[in-house]
Amino acid sequence: MKKILLVIKREYRTRVKKRSFIIMTILGPILMASVFILPVFLTQMSDGSAKTIVVLDETGVFYGKFKNSDNMQFQYTVTDLESAKENLRQNDDYALLYIPKTEVTVPTSANLYSDRQPSINVKSYLKNVMKKEVELLKLAASGIDEEVLRSIKTKISINTIKIDESGSEEKTFTEVSMGLGIFAGILIYMFIFIFGAQVMRGVIEEKTSRIVEIIVSSIKPFQLMMGKIIGIAMVGLTQFLLWIVLTFAIVTGFQLAFTNQLPKDEMQKMIPANSQLTIEAGEEEIAEQDNDMARIFEAINSINYEVMILSFLFFFLAGYLLYAALFAAIGSAVDSEADTQQFMMPVTIPLIISIVIAQFVIQNPDGPVAFWFSIIPLTSPVVMMARIPLGVPYFDLYLSMGLLIIGFIATTWLAAKIYRTGILMYGKKVNYKEIWKWLIYKR
Repeated sequence: MKKILLVIKREYRTRVKKRSFIIMTILGPILMASVFILPVFLTQMSDGSAKTIVVLDETGVFYGKFKNSDNMQFQYTVTDLESAKENLRQNDDYALLYIPKTEVTVPTSANLYSDRQPSINVKSYLKNVMKKEVELLKLAASGIDEEVLRSIKTKISINTIKIDESGSEEKTFTEVSMGLGIFAGILIYMFIFIFGAQVMRGVIEEKTSRIVEIIVSSIKPFQLMMGKIIGIAMVGLTQFLLWIVLTFAIVTGFQLAFTNQLPKDEMQKMIPANSQLTIEAGEEEIAEQDNDMARIFEAINSINYEVMILSFLFFFLAGYLLYAALFAAIGSAVDSEADTQQFMMPVTIPLIISIVIAQFVIQNPDGPVAFWFSIIPLTSPVVMMARIPLGVPYFDLYLSMGLLIIGFIATTWLAAKIYRTGILMYGKKVNYKEIWKWLIYKR
C-alpha cells in the first residue's frame, strides 16, 4: 500500500505542477463563467447609438406606429422607393422599411433594405408591430372588440408535484431536471475521456522512455497501474472542484459589481429592442414576466444540490476508474499513441452510446432502455446521471452503484493482466489474439 501511495503522490505532484494544468485550471472557470457573463457584458458594451430606420409606408396604416427607443429611431418619408433607396445610401441610415400598397385591404409583407445584415431584434420588432396593427384592422373589419378578444386569452400553467412513498409532496420542474441531467451526463462523458486519455498517454510515455523498467524493479506492475490511475483521478477531482469554486466566485463577483455600478437607465438600455413591445404591452404582461422569473428562481432552488454533487462524485470516480484501467491496459500494449486506434474503438463505443442514449432517457427516465443502460457498468456513469435529476428508485440507484463497483474491480483485474505483460514488451505489433493470450496466461 505504501508503494501505491508513493506512486499516487508522484503522479499528483507531477501533474498539478505542469503548466498545462495551471493554465486549464485558470481558463476553465473563465470559459464557464463567460457563458453567463459575456451576453450581459456585450450588451452593455455594444454601440449605444440608436439605429435610424426610415419607413416608407404606401398604405398609411403604420404611420406613427413604430415607436422610438434607445435602440431604434424611426423617420417617416413620403418619397418614391428609388429616391428613398438613394437617400439610404447617402445618409448612412441603418435600414429602409418599405411597405408597398397591395390590392387587398391590409398589407401582409414588407421589404427591409439595408447595406448590412439587419439584426434579429430589429426584424422581430418590425414584424411584431405590423402583425399587431394588421390584427387590429381585421378585428375592426369583423366587428370584434379588441378588449373582448384579449379577455378570452388564457395562459395555462401546469405544476408538477411529486408524491413520495410517505405521502409528502414536492414541487418539481421537468425542464430544469432534464437540462441538469443531460448536462451532468455530458460532464462525466468529457471527464472520463480527458483523464482516461491522460492515463493512457502517461503509460505510453513511461514505456517508450524505458523509465518503467526501473520503476517495476521496485514495485509490482499492478501497484504502478493503480497508483497512476488513482493519482490522475485526484488531479481530476482537484481541477473540477477548483473550477466549481472559481466559476462561482467569478460569476458572483461580476453580478455584485455589475448590478451596483449599472444605473437603472442603463439597465433599460440593455433590454433588447424587441422586448420594448412587452414593456409597452401593459402591466399584465410585465406581471407575467415577473412570474416567469419567480418560477425560474424557484426551479433553481428546487435542485437538490447535495444529491447531485455526491452522485456526480461517485459516478465520476467509479466510471473513471473503470475506464482508466482499460486506457492503462491499452497504453501498456502499444509502443506509440498512433497504435492505440485499433484498441480504442471497443472502449469508446460504450461511452458514445451512453451519451446518445442519455438524450432519449431524459424523455422517458422510467422506461426499460433507461433502466438497463443505467445499470450496465460501461454506460451507467453517464445514463444514471441523466436519470437522477428526474427521480430514480433507490433500488435502481443502488443496483447501478453496486454493479459499477463490480465492473471496476473486474476491468481492473483484466487490465492488470494485460498491463503486467505489455508494459515490458517492445517492438512488437500487438493484436487482439496476442492480448487474449495475455489474459488467459496463468502465472
